[in-house]
Amino acid sequence: MAELTDAIVYYAVFLLSTTLHEAAHAWAAMRGGDLTAYHGGQVSLDPRPHIRREPFGMVVLPILTSLIAHWPIGYASAPYDPRWARRHPNRAALMALAGPAGNLLIALVAALLIRAGMLLGVFHAPQQISFGHITASDAGSAWSAAGTMLGGFFSVNVVLAAFNLIPLPPLDGSGAVPLVLSKTAAERYQDFIWSTPAIGFIGMFVAWRLFDAVFHPIFFGAVGLLYPEMTYG
Repeated sequence: MAELTDAIVYYAVFLLSTTLHEAAHAWAAMRGGDLTAYHGGQVSLDPRPHIRREPFGMVVLPILTSLIAHWPIGYASAPYDPRWARRHPNRAALMALAGPAGNLLIALVAALLIRAGMLLGVFHAPQQISFGHITASDAGSAWSAAGTMLGGFFSVNVVLAAFNLIPLPPLDGSGAVPLVLSKTAAERYQDFIWSTPAIGFIGMFVAWRLFDAVFHPIFFGAVGLLYPEMTYG
């Protein structure tokens, strides 16, 4: 029963967090002059337009992985005009960074609410930490449920932000690379990425292997910021 509850929490957190991630991409593109995602309805915190664009990645896959692996894995996307990105590589890079920034904002809000709950005496730091379970409560079942939800938002969004910032295609970190390149070099970089579809599969494979090695220090580093008075990991 506990595993089913965790799966439901993780999927709800994934759905809302991924929706904000993609809406942030779409909003940044709109602000930068590309209305492609805006016309597709992606500048919205309503999950439905994002689900319509990627039903398998937003619904089927994350539900299955939450139930089987106790970890939501999925994907989504916000459309943009490559011609706009080529003309404005820095704007396109900021669009790429907007998604992970949205996830970091959610993680920060969750952390602040947990700390506020500690000040009110309804949350406390647990003896042991695991993914999704980063706070505890002795104030009743409602507060325990709230702590579980906040722990899910904190954990999932730390992971989403960190993973997406890896500078390998097709992840957002790769889209941010033009910020440190000249305009000519940025155009060449974009042309190479867009003309080599297979590089996305290679990049995703390498990113998963890399993230598997760095997940522990990233996650427990974030927990250390939340609980500087405690030692975990």
